Amino acid sequence: MAATADFVVIANRLPVDRVVQPDGSTTWRTSPGGLVTALEPVMRRNGGAWIGWHGAPDEKLRTFEHDGITLVPVHLTGQEYEEYYEGFSNATLWPLYHDVVAPPEFHREWWESYVEVNRRFAKKAARIARRNAVVWVQDYQLQLVPQMLRELRPDLRIGFFLHIPFPPNELFQQLPWRRSILEGLLGADLVGFQLPGAAQNFVRLVRQRVGHKTHRDTVYLEDGRTVTARAYPISIDAAGFEEMARRPEVVARAAEIRESLGNPRCVLLGIDRLDYTKGLRQRLRAFGELVTEGAVDVDDAVFVQVATPSRERVEQYRLLRDDIDRLVGRINGDVGRIGAQPITYLHASYPREEMAALYRAADVMVVTPLRDGMNLVAKEYVACRYDDDGALVLSEFAGAAAELRQAYRVNPYDINGLKEALLEAIRAPEKERTRRMKAMRKQVVENDIELWATRFLDDLRTVRHTHDKTPRPARDNPETTTRRR
Repeated sequence: MAATADFVVIANRLPVDRVVQPDGSTTWRTSPGGLVTALEPVMRRNGGAWIGWHGAPDEKLRTFEHDGITLVPVHLTGQEYEEYYEGFSNATLWPLYHDVVAPPEFHREWWESYVEVNRRFAKKAARIARRNAVVWVQDYQLQLVPQMLRELRPDLRIGFFLHIPFPPNELFQQLPWRRSILEGLLGADLVGFQLPGAAQNFVRLVRQRVGHKTHRDTVYLEDGRTVTARAYPISIDAAGFEEMARRPEVVARAAEIRESLGNPRCVLLGIDRLDYTKGLRQRLRAFGELVTEGAVDVDDAVFVQVATPSRERVEQYRLLRDDIDRLVGRINGDVGRIGAQPITYLHASYPREEMAALYRAADVMVVTPLRDGMNLVAKEYVACRYDDDGALVLSEFAGAAAELRQAYRVNPYDINGLKEALLEAIRAPEKERTRRMKAMRKQVVENDIELWATRFLDDLRTVRHTHDKTPRPARDNPETTTRRR
């Protein structure tokens, strides 16, 4: 594969979904999502390429063009999907980085698969990137890629962005391969995080665990290279969401949703992936208690919870789904009446237009994760409230809480405090809701996904960048050696 791109994005998935036509042929459509929206124009201007897995294990595809962007598929076997993705990425790193809300599992064969897949991504990038190209690596599945790529192509300017939280030393030190992860990230010139605290955790861990000198947001490596770690809170395509929310068909659908719910005085809404970090049990329990105690009447307020299916082959997620099913059934069975159920629970995925209609239909948005890197659902709701109405109940453990300060902030572990916040949001006078929403909308509109990408890439192009003329051999590190249980 010849070098073809001056700007390369490396992510776990390609930004397209496969579509099977009625005649059996297949085409591709652009995936919904803010990252794709933000980077598309940058990639077109710079002859960009996107490296990622195409979603089907044990299938090899050639590089292809889609909508003016070069897409470079990475092959994964079925076993690698289980060990690298479901295993190390989502049963080791995901819970560890989310405050150990669920216990992480540490298996050596998962780690070996993670190393191998990261190396495959790095080799693809080394072949496709032109000399002195800019390469942007995305998220926790690919934390070894920056250093692997640096060793293959020291001329490249490499950035990395972590979309989830980065844990403090007390949690990160549980990871048997902690030094290898840190050294992998140090292959980048710029490492981006959602919040300043995460960047500080990283710099502190590098100083303590790897032994490099640091000063504020800068790490000084032995070869003279420096690495910068900073916060870049990610956002959304705010204008796109508002435009969608204003469409007549979306407005009509929002009215239809409220009608189907019995036109209650207040509609509360939760939209999340079905994940144990999202705090679904706590929020549903809090609302159920409000109805049971009579603080909220089932004829006046209903709760709509959308739980998008997620990682259903992982045991923790199957258990969570069963738990939520039982909880919703018990609450509706205890306090519901014929034609009046307090909770409408939807375990399904919906297109963006339907999500916008739900945001328009909801008087109160409830976003109460136990830990979240950012949480873009909160920002999407705000973007869709173009009439400056509506209330947002937001966990203080979501990254978005640092920006959306006018939300009703809660500790999701405090059920009584959560109940009080829900009541305050439900009963808030119109003037108070408008004041809060105007301030949040200003924040979301002015700091959109395009500004986020521009800030990161501008900094990546300007941070100090030095490299040797020839690749250096990897330092012998006992944590990267292959071991079996």
